[in-house]
Amino acid sequence: MSTAPEPAPAPRDPKPALIFDDPLDRQSADDTDRGWGDRPEGDSAADLRRFLDEKPPHHL
Repeated sequence: MSTAPEPAPAPRDPKPALIFDDPLDRQSADDTDRGWGDRPEGDSAADLRRFLDEKPPHHL
């Protein structure tokens, strides 16, 4: 009796390589002004709209 050969297993994605560098050498989002919630320069109408949108209901 002859049997059909089994199909070859599907190729796997390579595992991500481990990186042993110092994570403190890289800049994080907190290291920039943008990371602290600064918004790009805008007009006063946009600032007023944002203020009114974020104002708590008890401040109406």
